Amino acid sequence: MTPIKVGRTPYLSSEPLYFDMPKRGIEVRELPPRELPIAISEGHLQGGLIPLVDCFPLAESMRTVAGFCVATISRAMSVNLSAIRPLKDMTGARIAVPNDAPTAVKLLQVLLTLKYGVEPGALVSSQDLHDGILFVGSQGLRYRRVAREFPHQYDLGEEWYSWTGLPFVFARFVVRSDLSTENAKLIEDSLYTSLQDWADGLYRISGPADNVLMHPQDILRYIQGIRYFTGVPEEKSMALFGEYLGQLVGG
Repeated sequence: MTPIKVGRTPYLSSEPLYFDMPKRGIEVRELPPRELPIAISEGHLQGGLIPLVDCFPLAESMRTVAGFCVATISRAMSVNLSAIRPLKDMTGARIAVPNDAPTAVKLLQVLLTLKYGVEPGALVSSQDLHDGILFVGSQGLRYRRVAREFPHQYDLGEEWYSWTGLPFVFARFVVRSDLSTENAKLIEDSLYTSLQDWADGLYRISGPADNVLMHPQDILRYIQGIRYFTGVPEEKSMALFGEYLGQLVGG
């Protein structure tokens, strides 16, 4: 029997959704966020957590699973902009962004353009000269404190929440539309079980997680700031974000 294959992003925030899957014989492959929707669409994977921007609209080959998502309640902690000057003064600035975090980059553009009325000069790579840098995922957690060369620090989840009063959805779990009902139910049940059992597994970790420089208690505090199901606030937030994307030039 061919095993079910699902993809996950290499971010700490996604770990609780996958904790149970290997026990069910579900194969988990780690891929950059930009590659996951393509792998699912082409049939290399049966499902996975894909960036929210790839859900506007969702490809016909995919469907969401019971509202599973990764959404920050208020602070994101792992999506941070470090800048040499305040956001309101970043017109013309060159901002370094990662090439594998499409939702975070679009959120940054929405906040700069529509919340602050700022038009950055260019979005560049971290190897180019820059006035600010966007850290996402493990890097976001590692560099979540103010750096001397970039004295202004902004948590993009917090910026969105202070502006809209809503959580922010970064990703949604999808499966292929042609996946059998039996296999779809297996994935869905494993997602529920993963969220229930993950915290117990975390408590058995004795040392810090080196990739994010965080102790287990800090990791738990971080995960407790994340919602994994879409409710009314998350649905409102996604709809609003979709509207704002439409207002961006080339959005």
